[in-house]
Amino acid sequence: MPDPFAELLLRLRKEANRTQEEQAAAINAVSGRDTMTRREVSRYEKFENVPTNHTLAHIAAACGVHFEELQQEAKAARTRRRKGYIREEEDLDNVKRRTVLGGAVMGVTAVAEPWGRLAFALNKGSKIDGASAVALIDRAAELHVKELNLSAHRLQNAVASHLDAITTALPRAGGHERALTIAAGETAALAGWMAWDLGDHDKAHAYYKVTSDCADTAGHPPLRALALTYASYCAGTPQERMKFLSQAAQDVRGRGNATAAAWVHGRHAEEAAQAGYDADALRALDRARFAYDFADHTGEQAWVRFMTPHRMDSLALSVYGQLGRQELTATADNMVERLGTALPDGGVVVLGDLASALLRGGDIDQGVYVSRQFAAATQAKPNTMGRERARTIAACLPDNEQELAHHLRQFAS
Repeated sequence: MPDPFAELLLRLRKEANRTQEEQAAAINAVSGRDTMTRREVSRYEKFENVPTNHTLAHIAAACGVHFEELQQEAKAARTRRRKGYIREEEDLDNVKRRTVLGGAVMGVTAVAEPWGRLAFALNKGSKIDGASAVALIDRAAELHVKELNLSAHRLQNAVASHLDAITTALPRAGGHERALTIAAGETAALAGWMAWDLGDHDKAHAYYKVTSDCADTAGHPPLRALALTYASYCAGTPQERMKFLSQAAQDVRGRGNATAAAWVHGRHAEEAAQAGYDADALRALDRARFAYDFADHTGEQAWVRFMTPHRMDSLALSVYGQLGRQELTATADNMVERLGTALPDGGVVVLGDLASALLRGGDIDQGVYVSRQFAAATQAKPNTMGRERARTIAACLPDNEQELAHHLRQFAS
């Protein structure tokens, strides 16, 4: 007869609609480590081992149950293991009737998709257990930093698992409710960005919508700005994109948002330039640069870490290139000097903008050299923004670089 505690762990996993591998990933998402494996989850469910209290805290957070209740069941299980004793059938039935699962997990997992579960948790209006709040918040920030160097394919499962972990914790947040709601929204926005990067625009929109819901629930406008700015890449026309970005600009006013404001205004400048609104584009770029003068991209929100000085330069290059401005060449030269031989964080976008700027500005040799760096970077981190830049670079390459141009066109398609 299976042990009641092992059955409880099995039920918790099944109620969360996870495989053993997914359960291990959810526990790792809470802990911020990669030590839990499918094999270890299996051992717990077969009563070959009982988790330590440290691991139990992570399991509780990943499954949305109270740690103390799970700890009490584990303590009894350890006693049974020492005595080699298994409860009689009637005692097992009593355990099955316990309310350790509560209503939250059952309700949350009734919704099929991660963004749906998050939306459900927000609408329930109940409180979350804050025992692992700091770990969950820190993990959300860490994922945004990892996005600088990991492709969407490599990161999407970790992001989805962490969103699931926060969502199952949300119904019992207590005093940590606002902070965890913001962290949930930040994670959902990153999940949306992964989905967009992989070509699933409907899923991306669903994630961005629930990010905005988190912003409204928490009363945190910068979070809505994150969703709107990500969503601006998905909108059909430059005018639609600028509408999103104008709203986002309102949401990042005030202290502590300088880097986010620089990003939003820089994106507005890009879209205005594409639409042919020269004056609007240059004004927006000036606002972006002014905001960045007061920015600390490593000390503000985790989701603005990508806005390095190199990325700020690349936004300017994108705008000047589209407008055919004479500032293009000088900005490109300064960026080459600043970069040196290092591949920057967010290197695909930065190198793509630099390569096209050099080629457009007439520095063909340097432009080809950076184009080759860009092509190598796209192999390490293929993404949608890189594909868009690959098309532009391929069109600008000289006739004697048709092999490189062909490679970039293949990547873009």
